[in-house]
Amino acid sequence: MPELTCPLCQHSDIQFYHEDKRRQFHQCQRCDLVFADGRFLPSAEREKQEYDLHENNAEDEGYRRFLQRAMEPVTATVIPPAKGLDFGCGPAPVLAGMLSESGYHMSVYDPFYADDSTAVETSGYYDFITCTEAIEHFHMPHREISLLTRLLAVNGVLVIMTKRVESALKFASWHYKNDLTHVSFFSDQTFAFIGKQYGYDVTLYSKDVVLLKKHLQIPGIIR
Repeated sequence: MPELTCPLCQHSDIQFYHEDKRRQFHQCQRCDLVFADGRFLPSAEREKQEYDLHENNAEDEGYRRFLQRAMEPVTATVIPPAKGLDFGCGPAPVLAGMLSESGYHMSVYDPFYADDSTAVETSGYYDFITCTEAIEHFHMPHREISLLTRLLAVNGVLVIMTKRVESALKFASWHYKNDLTHVSFFSDQTFAFIGKQYGYDVTLYSKDVVLLKKHLQIPGIIR
């Protein structure tokens, strides 16, 4: 049986965290990430089926208010016109549209709905990147976080929206874990680790929004 390693920091100091009728979860003792056991990772086809059920559109005022929580730290810290990327934009890139309306030059990327490799090729290109309700779907988050860090300009801003895990007790009854496409769960401590590891100043902007500002000097990635 292969050694269990963390999909974020790739270390093997892993402990059991929670198990229910559908899945088992582990927690990394180094970076604090909680993640679903690999046996329960959904296939790309299963993920796509789930995402196709989402009915988000630009005319939905409730959805726009929801996205405003991720847009606010961008408009508070980045002056338009600036270059932005909405990473994991989904079938309807509403946030990118809202930011475009505010004067930002937006690109979008999504492996299922906007798989344009040119959007993720240029290092240090974007002044800011948004990643809303996407990071919890990443099977190997170290890959995406490394990519986002490479794409972001020095002093650029990465805004992540995801609900943060608090404790094993709360996790047991947490609705957020019940979506089978949610496989990676981040805590305050996990984001602090990401900041130290990848070279960001971290601000816990709200209960489900984190702002990361890229340092001038990026430390080497520790394996």
